[in-house]
Amino acid sequence: MSSPTRRTVIATGSALGGALLTGGLPAQASAADRTGSASDPWRAVLDDADLVWQRMPATWYEGPYLGNGFLGSGIYAEPGREQAAVRFNVQHSEVQDHRPEYGSLFGLARLPIGYFTLEPVGTITAVDWRLGLHDAELTGALTTDRGRLAIRALVHTSRSLLAVEVAPSEGERDFRWVFHPADAISPRADFKPLPDGYRGNPPAEVGDHDGVSASVQPLLSGGQHVTAWRETDRGGRRTLYVHVAHSYPKSTALRRALSTIRGGSLLPYDALAATHRAWWHAYYRRSFLSLPDARIQRFYWIQLYKVASAARRDAPVMATSGPWLESTPWPNTWWNLNVQLEYWLIHGSNHLELDAVTRALGEFRDNLSNEMAPAYRADSLGIPRTTDPHLINGAAGTLTGYGVGIPGQDPPTPEVGNLTWALHNVWLSYRHTMDESILRDVLYPLLRKAVTYYLHFLELGPDGKLHLPATFSPEYGGDTRDCNYDLMLLTWGCRTLLESADLLGVKDELAPRWREVLAKRVPYPTDENGFMIGADIPFAKSHRHYSHLLSVYPLYELTGRTADERALIEKSLAHWVGFEGALQGYTFTGAASMSALLGKGEDALKYLGELMTRFIQPNTMYKESGPVIETPLSASQSLHDMVCQSWGGVVRVFPALPAAWADLTVHDFRTQGAFLLSAVRRGGVTSWVRLVSEAGAPCVVRHSVPGAIEVRDRRGRRLHYETVGEGTVRIALRRGESALITAKGNRPDFTIAPVAPNGQAPRWGLPA
Repeated sequence: MSSPTRRTVIATGSALGGALLTGGLPAQASAADRTGSASDPWRAVLDDADLVWQRMPATWYEGPYLGNGFLGSGIYAEPGREQAAVRFNVQHSEVQDHRPEYGSLFGLARLPIGYFTLEPVGTITAVDWRLGLHDAELTGALTTDRGRLAIRALVHTSRSLLAVEVAPSEGERDFRWVFHPADAISPRADFKPLPDGYRGNPPAEVGDHDGVSASVQPLLSGGQHVTAWRETDRGGRRTLYVHVAHSYPKSTALRRALSTIRGGSLLPYDALAATHRAWWHAYYRRSFLSLPDARIQRFYWIQLYKVASAARRDAPVMATSGPWLESTPWPNTWWNLNVQLEYWLIHGSNHLELDAVTRALGEFRDNLSNEMAPAYRADSLGIPRTTDPHLINGAAGTLTGYGVGIPGQDPPTPEVGNLTWALHNVWLSYRHTMDESILRDVLYPLLRKAVTYYLHFLELGPDGKLHLPATFSPEYGGDTRDCNYDLMLLTWGCRTLLESADLLGVKDELAPRWREVLAKRVPYPTDENGFMIGADIPFAKSHRHYSHLLSVYPLYELTGRTADERALIEKSLAHWVGFEGALQGYTFTGAASMSALLGKGEDALKYLGELMTRFIQPNTMYKESGPVIETPLSASQSLHDMVCQSWGGVVRVFPALPAAWADLTVHDFRTQGAFLLSAVRRGGVTSWVRLVSEAGAPCVVRHSVPGAIEVRDRRGRRLHYETVGEGTVRIALRRGESALITAKGNRPDFTIAPVAPNGQAPRWGLPA
């Protein structure tokens, strides 16, 4: 197969997601060495990242997982019956209670549904499973002392069906499936006392409905959720089909669930899998990343699988455990860190189709108004620490769910910055797409009211500065005046509102007040150790959150532009992570991203290594008193921050790579300004950089190509550029145009392919 011409590669449209690049390009030898999928770089990295099990997983943290943002299934041995049964959990992100009088953590909590057990005839003696990322399917076999059960399983991407096909050997023909309904009670009941008057919902009613089995769970609030299933036998291959429906306040879920199981959804497994696989194949091809650390590369592609299994734009915003509900003290959506971290990786990986945060905040904004104290509902908005998928918290309290606080008052705990931080995610979605409707319809109107809430409480002190009364910094403990969490978010909010008003052509009557805040706001409280929690509380104990450092990351207000500013960031970071005891996984993802901001690739890699060694579970899940998923997903963003940063209107290519990552390939990485970046590094040197402009936004790029450069358009013609700093150029690109940057006179290899690994690494899962 001949190599492509330079002109062909330059002209390849990014809208094709790299597919044309793949078709005519010879993959490097490393791709074949790693997986044997030499002709397709996406297939190569995905096959290489498959999770394998050659030992039986015993918990949620060890087993395979399938999902589509709504329906989810985690798979592991039935506790206490490890050699007799395998559990296939059935959970759904829309299934919740509807009793707001008991708050978001009990009365509005996600409710467990139940699980199936696959029960062989014989005793399980061996397991050999593979979670194939490329097809998003579990395949493999169970071996027993009576025979063998070959298994294929998926949660269909759009039909919301769990399908499990089992092909038994002769001795296992009489294996069976058994459904076990769960108690419909908040999972928090396993960890905290029940609120007064709260009781679980009545037991589920399991029965046959003209050949379809169903478990009907009535709810005390009205409504129901229903699990319906049916097994078919085609040529000795038995396939279990499962569907979950939820309805409130009407009891229509049974009719819908039965209709789905009786209808045309029950295609033969191969036919069902065909459309499922097609969606996933297209999904992955929206971007590409390969680096020489095999363990981290595999981890990264697993997170892309995980996030699309847990999130969709029209699905509920991810709860702390995604669609895979287990026993947890956090059975709902958490807004003071978890949601923000869960969705960061969708931007750089070019997967805005998963952005439920922007959709939910826009759709349910009226519910946010109702969560405010009555005196502030007319002009202010906030989001409680915890909500259900409709952004409702219900009765607030330390037991049932924390509401929006009031600065200077406790109770309720004055945690007030969560909406502003959530809107930073919306701002990221705007900046990565330059979609003005996001700015106009969601970000600007909601951020205006979130900032207005702060304005009610700002006070002019004798020093001539504007101060905040005592608020709460998640989750340090204690209230403090001039809390850095809130001052940093208020500063970002005012600056973003002024910029947004200018972009939208809005003359806002509040603009003078926003400018006054920026001019007169009290400096962020600091001491000899760096940033304090607030004016009254130094940072003096181990703390997992980086709430007091948001102006550094992810807001990028303080970036080390001066020597003093850099020293303050370095001192604050070292002091924060220097206290052992309460540090958790996302402590190290935050530290990695802050190190990447400072260009310290070795430090960033060290922190990711700490995360992998100390916290990440065999299947790349994460636990912290209960199952949570934000930390592994945010680790992918830390990796993004090492590979590309685009804050402040500058695209920075390979800003914080460790020396060991001498080779790296990235393709169609989405940046702020709505650029799609492709770049290749070979032998520690950036070989070439390509940017495709989707919106015609100003293009400034710190390209990292050494020496003199040349810039060409998609037809190979020279493009004018302006040097605006060392290694930084400004290029005028209109919508749809692209620029290719190379060393002057160089004609590099433009192949998009996996890079060779630096060494061997075990697969994720439970390999032998």
